[in-house]
Amino acid sequence: MVIVVDGSMGEGGGQILRTSIALSALTLRPVKVINIRAKRSSPGLRRQHITAIKVIQALTDAEVAGLNVGSMTVTFKPRRRLSGSFTFNIGTAGSISLVLQAALPVMALAPGPVRLRLIGGTDVSWSPPIDYVRFVLLHYLRMMGYEVLLKLVRRGHYPRGGGVVEVLTRPVRKLKPLNILKRGDIVRIKGLSHCVRLPKHVAERQARAARSVLESYGYKNVEIDLEYYEPGKDPHLGPGSGIVLWAEADNGCVIGADALGARGKPAERVGEEAARKLIEELKPGCSLDSHMGDMIVPFLAVADGVSRVSTSKLTLHAVTNVDVVRLLVGADIRVQGSLGQPAVIKVKGIGLEGG
Repeated sequence: MVIVVDGSMGEGGGQILRTSIALSALTLRPVKVINIRAKRSSPGLRRQHITAIKVIQALTDAEVAGLNVGSMTVTFKPRRRLSGSFTFNIGTAGSISLVLQAALPVMALAPGPVRLRLIGGTDVSWSPPIDYVRFVLLHYLRMMGYEVLLKLVRRGHYPRGGGVVEVLTRPVRKLKPLNILKRGDIVRIKGLSHCVRLPKHVAERQARAARSVLESYGYKNVEIDLEYYEPGKDPHLGPGSGIVLWAEADNGCVIGADALGARGKPAERVGEEAARKLIEELKPGCSLDSHMGDMIVPFLAVADGVSRVSTSKLTLHAVTNVDVVRLLVGADIRVQGSLGQPAVIKVKGIGLEGG
């Protein structure tokens, strides 16, 4: 029986599609997603959504219908789980991070290692930057027993794209649950400030501004690395900059925040923005930041055991993801808290096995 998911539910964006296709692949149950991205100004599939589905199609030998730009309906019928090496080019500055958001749960329970090379955008608006994936998301996946090696070969910013990311996953038989309700004491704050096709002082100013804000709030152990390139030796296709910060706690929690540079936006404002976001994420003392609070839900739903986590702010993305997961895998998920406020998420995983 094909499960029908209404893409206009909740926040009505691309996450509904990504989660639906990922969970369909994991459970090998066909799904039909309708009204895709109905609440966006340009509804229907975009290139990055098509790439995400193609990756999962390759990992499950799936039959797919409706896979074209602008399509509002997709039917996905997986046949079997596969592993191997794959390369996909989004063809625009479409987000590599969002493609990985869909693919990583499927790769976790593949029958063998998966090598994935993706070409597109690494640091673009309305998407987690690749450094957030590297230093925050993958940290929590390791805590669940899932080892993902990610190599950033080249960054890609809007509008040129051209970023290259290589991923190698070591699948697990079952994912472990997460049980961390409170963030521990902050041991250090780390970060990475980058600029490409721009003078190195852009990265330096972003980092300096971020450090200044954090120190003014009493955080003294701040380590922000710089990434920049000498003129004539920069392999990137177009200019761009950004900074990702993450706070490491003594109980293993990592809380992240980021900001992206833009034409006409001073580097100091980029650094200050990221630092103030991080401070807000840290205030409630929760085990996850607001972005991780929604990204982690599909992983917890298929894990073997009961997970209990807290998120600094319950977002509409998280609530929508919970609804999609309940529909597709029947996991018992309970959320204590209201939108825009700190919340506790309890998930009784279904213990899905890999292979």
